Amino acid sequence: MFKGSMPALVTPFTNGALDLDTLKRLVEWHIQEGSTGLVPVGTTGESPTLSHEEHETVVAEVVKATAGRVPVIAGAGSNNTVEAIRFVQFAQTVGADAALVVTPYYNKPTQKGLIEHFRALHECADIPIIIYNIPGRSVIDMTPETMGELAKLPRIVGVKDATGDIARVSQQRASCGSEFCQLSGEDATALGFNAHGGVGCISVTANVAPKLCAEFQQATLNGDYTKALAYQDRLMPLHEAIFIEPGLVGAKYALSKLGLCSPEVRSPLTELEDSTKAAIEAAMKHAGLL
Repeated sequence: MFKGSMPALVTPFTNGALDLDTLKRLVEWHIQEGSTGLVPVGTTGESPTLSHEEHETVVAEVVKATAGRVPVIAGAGSNNTVEAIRFVQFAQTVGADAALVVTPYYNKPTQKGLIEHFRALHECADIPIIIYNIPGRSVIDMTPETMGELAKLPRIVGVKDATGDIARVSQQRASCGSEFCQLSGEDATALGFNAHGGVGCISVTANVAPKLCAEFQQATLNGDYTKALAYQDRLMPLHEAIFIEPGLVGAKYALSKLGLCSPEVRSPLTELEDSTKAAIEAAMKHAGLL
């Protein structure tokens, strides 16, 4: 069910408030451009600065606007298990196809704590769960062995792996099985990730270049790595430029250059430096977007 290019959607704002009309237009654009799934309210959706009510509104609006045309994987993570249960249950209630649950950040649970956290979320609802492992942000790293233990649960169906460690794909195939859905969470290494057995990417760059990212992913799924490498060459400067500063800020700025979204972000994030803006514009031109 989950494969290909799935943008980790930005959350548009106007004067500090949710801009739901722009959000709906972005959903339509992404589907028309070939995205194979949508992921609202991850970190790229500024989940840390959304209220619970805003979080749930964004998920509900994306599910409604998508209308079953592509899967919606709703961001539902928290470092508070009770709070995460609320988000997972809400995702199921509004009809999301899966919940994306990050490893709890800041409070640094042990591997045993990770198992207990994800087991509680598995038991709280009937929706599939995708683990989001991103040690660079959450500080902790879920080991392949722990993931293999969780993969025994029927509704723990996959991982968004943002470790950047290509060997993890093979290690997780060994621990979780070849049918476990492995999605890259790191745009620059998505080519190698899929060569090792991944089936897609929950992507920041796909916010800006959904058609190119979708075609790139399809080339890898077709086993055409010569074609995929040509796409990688076009996209790599954009992958790098978007992440000079926090990626969602870069993605929103690039979308503003396409006339699709305000660059507005919430504090403590700030407007990009001029040098970063110039790098993103140059990378967009290299990719053929400007």
